[in-house]
Amino acid sequence: MGGVARDAPAGHVGRLLVASAAVHTGRTGATPVPQPDGLSIRDMAPSDVELVAAIEAASFSDAWPPSAFRDLLHRDYARLRVIADPHGGVLGYCILLRAADQGEIANICTAPNARGQGMGGRLLDDALTWADNGGVTDVYLEVRTSNTAARALYTARGFSMVGRRRGYYQQPTEDALVLRRTVPGASDAPAL
Repeated sequence: MGGVARDAPAGHVGRLLVASAAVHTGRTGATPVPQPDGLSIRDMAPSDVELVAAIEAASFSDAWPPSAFRDLLHRDYARLRVIADPHGGVLGYCILLRAADQGEIANICTAPNARGQGMGGRLLDDALTWADNGGVTDVYLEVRTSNTAARALYTARGFSMVGRRRGYYQQPTEDALVLRRTVPGASDAPAL
């Protein structure tokens, strides 16, 4: 599933983020999640950045530069994960940004030769499971209106449209749909 969520490549810290040292994602030391086919979902390492940037460049006309990924590796509010083969090859990645009890899938993509195999769904499920278990009540993302495969994936994972950003994407210019997923049961919590 390539190019399923995007945020602005320049100034990529997202609309949710605030300058707060109190937000911590707990990504250091996270245990890799083995997959039944020998793949694993694990934290992105600095040595993965060039592979991730190559997938990004092959997938998007407005690709993030390698420096954007390197910068996010050092941010407590960012959770960067990759799906990798047993030989260290990166097949996809997902970036979840967090501020307090809200999250944003800022970027998720699979390598062109790995698409249609459920990799994007696995990465998304990993991010949503972490968010559900970590006190995140709402997860947001943007998706191109024409990306019907991604929209179907998001709908299947409980996302619904909450807005539209006209002309958000460039090359080609296209609207972005803003989607939100509320953690199951979060709306049932008593109001403070």
